[in-house]
Amino acid sequence: MVRMGLVIVIGAIIGSMVLANYMYTQYQTNFIEVNEGETVIVGPVEYVVTFEGTHEGSKEVKPENTFVKIGIIAKNISDEKTALSGGQFYLIDEKDQKHKAVFGEFTAKDLLIVGLDPGNPIEVTTQFDIPFDEDENYKIVIRPQKDQSTVDTASICLTNC
Repeated sequence: MVRMGLVIVIGAIIGSMVLANYMYTQYQTNFIEVNEGETVIVGPVEYVVTFEGTHEGSKEVKPENTFVKIGIIAKNISDEKTALSGGQFYLIDEKDQKHKAVFGEFTAKDLLIVGLDPGNPIEVTTQFDIPFDEDENYKIVIRPQKDQSTVDTASICLTNC
């Protein structure tokens, strides 16, 4: 009887370890690495991100340092409408510091939040306020929206790849 109980306990431990490993692999972030200008898919959205240069802002919005501007072409490749927001984009500098997008109305194409209809690509821009050095390596990270149900995250080499 003791032997049967021991077998059950060991079996339960092994079973829980297998289940935990399965769950871990299902929810582990999948980093997809590409270079600027290349297509990458994160969840239901296909992106092309390009480096658009730097700027000093507008009369209303001035950067602490320099605005680094990116261009984004986003296309919803699913059958359902989904959202796109500037909060999904981060700039990672050479020191691995994460910078959030800065929302300003610099042009009509500036991204805040927009609904993406299936199959209808849009072109938008956003910028990051950083101490820019043209010789450093910068990356853009795209994280999915919560409702996009994916573990994919894109890492795009923006400069000096």
